[in-house]
Amino acid sequence: MEAALLGSFISAMATVLGAVPLLFVKQLSERWKDILIAFTAGIMVSASTFGLMPQALKESGLVALTIGLLLGVITLDIIEKNIPHIDVENNRAISSFDTKSLLVIIALFIHNIPEGLSTGFSYASQDQGLGVMVAIAIGAQNMPEGLVLAVFLISSGVSKGKTLLLVTLTGLMELLSSYVGLIAASSIQWLIGYGLAFASGAMLFIVYKELIPESHSHGFERPATYSFIFGLLVMVYIGHFFG
Repeated sequence: MEAALLGSFISAMATVLGAVPLLFVKQLSERWKDILIAFTAGIMVSASTFGLMPQALKESGLVALTIGLLLGVITLDIIEKNIPHIDVENNRAISSFDTKSLLVIIALFIHNIPEGLSTGFSYASQDQGLGVMVAIAIGAQNMPEGLVLAVFLISSGVSKGKTLLLVTLTGLMELLSSYVGLIAASSIQWLIGYGLAFASGAMLFIVYKELIPESHSHGFERPATYSFIFGLLVMVYIGHFFG
């Protein structure tokens, strides 16, 4: 339990870590944004394909894998369709901390719930190294997410202190949902396989719908592609040593 809580905490607080550089650096180049996002995508694909899916299949079988994965995809799809997105580059009209800013913050609170559940389900698995792998993958995804949220809030006129506080609160929501996922899966054993498959589907949706298109939208497709491969290999090595 202690290891699960620590891993979940570090993963969730990676959102804050991603926002910290913005307190000292005003802008990150598009090239480096794309490289970091693609690296994150590689990490998440590797964790999903080589960690979550095989373990879900082992724990609960093919039917549970199929149902859980599709539920993960559908859940994230519904969230993406109904919750407003952060679009800093194409929304220069934002100049104050208004209703739309509040909606974006609420969106990230909701968005972080399935991510936290994914970490909790993974730590409840029989595979002791899987929780670490997924926590690293979710944490890597949280860092650019925290950076984007910080960019949005600061461009909306929010002070750096309040921005850091709001980013921290979104991370705490993920930590809470991770704890809920851990307790639920530990209490209801048959739920673990579905939960792992759900986490896999959620990750794959984020990668294909958000991260890869974003990393290829500014003319740096080649370095982003190499970064994706390196991210995938990093998780293979982590899975090998922790598995």
